[in-house]
Amino acid sequence: MTTLKKRIRIAAPRGAVHRALTDPAALRVWLAEHAEVDLPDRYRFWGRFTPDGEAPHQRLRHADDGSLRFDWDLDGVATSVEIGLVDDSGADGESTLLTLTQTEVPGWPEVLTTPGDRSLMHTYWALALANLADYAEGREPLVLCDFTSPELRAEVLIDADRQAVYTSLTEPEHFSRWAGVKLEAELHPGGRWAMGGFEANPHPARVLDIQPGSSMSIDWGEMVQSWELADSDGRTRLAFVHSGFDETQPPYDGWLGALAGLVELRRYHEIKNWRTAWVEVHLDGIPDGLLTNN
Repeated sequence: MTTLKKRIRIAAPRGAVHRALTDPAALRVWLAEHAEVDLPDRYRFWGRFTPDGEAPHQRLRHADDGSLRFDWDLDGVATSVEIGLVDDSGADGESTLLTLTQTEVPGWPEVLTTPGDRSLMHTYWALALANLADYAEGREPLVLCDFTSPELRAEVLIDADRQAVYTSLTEPEHFSRWAGVKLEAELHPGGRWAMGGFEANPHPARVLDIQPGSSMSIDWGEMVQSWELADSDGRTRLAFVHSGFDETQPPYDGWLGALAGLVELRRYHEIKNWRTAWVEVHLDGIPDGLLTNN
């Protein structure tokens, strides 16, 4: 087991980010179905948007105006989550640098094959922190993952031209920029779709179907990822689905990562002078060159 680390820049003052992290009403928007906060004694969240969320499993260890630390029992193991906030104002205006670490999670590639909630944490926090950034910046958080449902589908509206969104989803140069992951792809039925590149990925996914400007389906072996675009009053509606998996074991890890990607895709098209909010993404063992946003 190892410690994951994520660092994200949020275009909001530190006080606003701290309120979003500690106000239970705010937490119920961007993080969890239920939340109880009574600092410095209690910080708990649970419900259908939280892994093993039938009851709260957090114990607050420390809280002040710049940091938060709590234990979170997952898979019967006490993990430690620490969140730190520092001012990061500059030419782009007032912003906050948030650093999150969590102990006792699987490294790479074990995170892909080790069952349990701790293996979800890498993509769980990717989505949660992306939603936190949108909330603190005054944007509506995009979507949450329902861990009580085997249905993995979402619809989002993106304020951009349909062809521009299609290009971002299919062309490797554009995809790698907003998704933060190196991609090489052959854009035809039967073509390879290789996260990390063809040399680094000897068992790539395969393109099942592609309709230029409209839709695409990719076979990952144990599931199929499909999306479809449609015009919607000057914006683009994106319908996104995972299917073909064992419904007794939904691939929530991949779904969380996909949803986090949709958050960044929307930001990529809607925020003027966009740059990735991610400053650092670390998990022991991740191959060099796989991530493009560090």
